[in-house]
Amino acid sequence: MYRVVRIINRFNLGGPTYNVTYLTRYMAPEFETLLIGGMKDESEASSDFILKENGLTPTIIPEMKRSINPVNDLVAYHKIKKLIKDYKPHIVHTHAAKPGTLGRLAAFACNVPVTLHTFHGHVFHSYFGGVQTSVYKNIERYLAKRTTALIALSEQQKHELSQIHHIAEPGKFHIVPLGFDLEKFWTDKDTKRKSFREKYKIADDELAIGIIGRLVPVKNHRMFLKAFQLTKAQTQSKIKAFIVGDGELKEALIGYCKELGLSYTTQHNTDPAASVVFTSWIKEIDVVNAGMDVIVLSSLNEGTPVSLIEAQAAGKPIVSTRTGGIENVVIPQETALLSPVGDIKAFAEKMGELINNSLLRAQISMKGEDFVKKRFHYSVLVSNMQTLYLELLKQKNIHEI
Repeated sequence: MYRVVRIINRFNLGGPTYNVTYLTRYMAPEFETLLIGGMKDESEASSDFILKENGLTPTIIPEMKRSINPVNDLVAYHKIKKLIKDYKPHIVHTHAAKPGTLGRLAAFACNVPVTLHTFHGHVFHSYFGGVQTSVYKNIERYLAKRTTALIALSEQQKHELSQIHHIAEPGKFHIVPLGFDLEKFWTDKDTKRKSFREKYKIADDELAIGIIGRLVPVKNHRMFLKAFQLTKAQTQSKIKAFIVGDGELKEALIGYCKELGLSYTTQHNTDPAASVVFTSWIKEIDVVNAGMDVIVLSSLNEGTPVSLIEAQAAGKPIVSTRTGGIENVVIPQETALLSPVGDIKAFAEKMGELINNSLLRAQISMKGEDFVKKRFHYSVLVSNMQTLYLELLKQKNIHEI
């Protein structure tokens, strides 16, 4: 048996939480794991139910939060360092930026034999200004030199990190795609679809277009709303937009709907005449996908977008911007139509293609489920990570206890 300390920034809904959950549960008993996490933002949906469903109780460090705070970050660092000293792991594996910094520094200080870091996306464009971004890059480069191995979620992400942002040489990166339990997305879809569409008063001849994720600048919901307005004006089909999620931009996006002349409603006031529905967070995302006809993503930057993996598992056609690792989680022109980042006209045209062509929607829908089953099932993730762990431990001449 080997001991692993696994550290994540926070337990909010998204790919990183599923990733650490499945690795912690299914790599046992050969790899015993101490799972550590920080505090999620108040605007984010909790993923505690994912941990509970898998029988996991993480150690929470309240001071480790998404925002930078030197006092809190120093306290979090010392708490992580003490946990590592007490647990004496063979491996420390960090996930995402904040724990990647604090966790690896603590691991280095404690002389942990093997350190790994998974990039679940990055903050090297579309998040901060040039000076701040440069500082973050230099920090990551320093940490990368001392880290045993770096993990990218896709070939595209590896290329960006190594060749564009020069975080480390390509040979230091290992590609391990995310993994999920996707069965619920292709089971009982008709019942789930009926339930969702009745709740939100969606007519049988109305097409529901959904975008799922945090309401933050990098997700670029404004572009989606503008593209939706353009598409709505040019199609004879009845369409309704669903913004599933919450965050700091909710009120600003509601204001933008008013500016565009789009009627809107919220989850507490379901108006069948509204063009845009803000649902806030919905835990049963399989029900959401079942109720949709098209799933979209308008992001400026992405790592591995979970919403698109889940959409394909549910058999939903996709329109997305072409950014980050998106081309590694869809098959362009076969399971998704892609447009350039920030190109509102092209994005609207792609939405129009799907809205106005039921045969195209059906053709795209058929291909996604089989694709994600083979590539993104959690059993593939666990097998790949186990192989990597054992390889790195062997290189360090570390043996089981």
